[in-house]
Amino acid sequence: MTAGFALAGRTASEISAAVEAGVRSGALQAGDALPPIRAAAGQLGVSPATVAAAYQALRQRGIAEAAGRQGTRVRPRPAVAPARGQFRLEVPEGVLDLATGGPDPRLLPDVGPALARAAADAEPTGYAAEAYPPLRAAARRTLARDGVDAGELAVAGGALDAIERLLGAHVLPGDRVAVEDPGWANLLDLVAALGLRPVPVPVDESGPDPQRLADALRGGARAFVVTSRAHNPTGASVTARRAAELRSVLAGHPDVLVIEDDHAAELSVEALHPLAGATGAWGFVRSVSKPYGPDLRLAVVAGDATSIGRLTGRQRLGTGWVSRILQRVVTDLWSDPAVAGVVAAARSEYETRRIGLVNALRERGLTVTGRTGLNVWVSVPDETTAVARLREAGFAVAPGALYRIATPPAIRITISALDPDVVPALADAVARTTRTGAAAPGV
Repeated sequence: MTAGFALAGRTASEISAAVEAGVRSGALQAGDALPPIRAAAGQLGVSPATVAAAYQALRQRGIAEAAGRQGTRVRPRPAVAPARGQFRLEVPEGVLDLATGGPDPRLLPDVGPALARAAADAEPTGYAAEAYPPLRAAARRTLARDGVDAGELAVAGGALDAIERLLGAHVLPGDRVAVEDPGWANLLDLVAALGLRPVPVPVDESGPDPQRLADALRGGARAFVVTSRAHNPTGASVTARRAAELRSVLAGHPDVLVIEDDHAAELSVEALHPLAGATGAWGFVRSVSKPYGPDLRLAVVAGDATSIGRLTGRQRLGTGWVSRILQRVVTDLWSDPAVAGVVAAARSEYETRRIGLVNALRERGLTVTGRTGLNVWVSVPDETTAVARLREAGFAVAPGALYRIATPPAIRITISALDPDVVPALADAVARTTRTGAAAPGV
């Protein structure tokens, strides 16, 4: 534990509040171990049960996590806003950012004309605004072409907002949720913050392992969250065969909630093979941030009537609705042939960058996955060593520990900003790192 932090408090709430304050101030850093329960109890003059309750509350709020024999430690990205953003992956000047994970700004369409048209056409709607009808119609058409029943549809403030609302509609704190391992870091953080218990399901390039999903469902998982394609961080894509296998498993668990995240959508070269309707409770989420711009916080959600009804009902009690101006902008972008051409060009460019890096890494004998999307997953002996040495070589990459639960160490390389002429130098640097890195556990 950091020397500048001192545990304090007499009740479970006071102790957990002290830890939370330490995280906010920076006195506690990601990965810092909290004192063992009995040692903390002796130090504070309270019962071990009081400390255990405090640590449990921190875990339920997504601030701390169980670390096996290492006890309890601060999560890599705790669900509390820290001072000075110390949990962000900082990229020094002169280092190429291959860690952030967003799209290349150079390949995004210009949303200015759509914004201007939306502002000119917008009419006051008051506080009873519903989803923009043309957006609903456009979403239903495109989802139907992909084999997703969009008879029931909602609009949310991005993919994570939609997933949180769907989970909230069906599961309670303490429930088990089957998640991909490795999987999207933001989702793993959300699951922790909601007090849910993640059950890891390994992923290969064709998607989640059906047998391990079956094991998770037999073990009591009440929900399953899956990435349709362009999986973050591995670049996996659910194939037709894998989708059939997953559907077969899910058929035996009709009450399980299935949430599909199709965040890449138009950017993916892989066809969609949805699981929509495999169980009675489901939600298919398609967001627009990756193809059109990260600041466009909008996702359309198709699902069964109960799930969509609960989602929209809860939404009315909070944000109310997604901005109608934003909905108009997205509808305009979806219908503009020139914008479609820009997105198609971006899809082709990302494909070239990813394939180039995957081939270069494999030529150097590295174990790598990256079937589609913006990320490549590279196995390494030691994540800390790999990340540090690559940064010294001029490349910032993300440690796999942010994305994995039980799978072996790796690093995630985002190809968004990776120009082809840089690929050989990057591949050489990664190869040197894996040859010289000590075979130790990842961070």
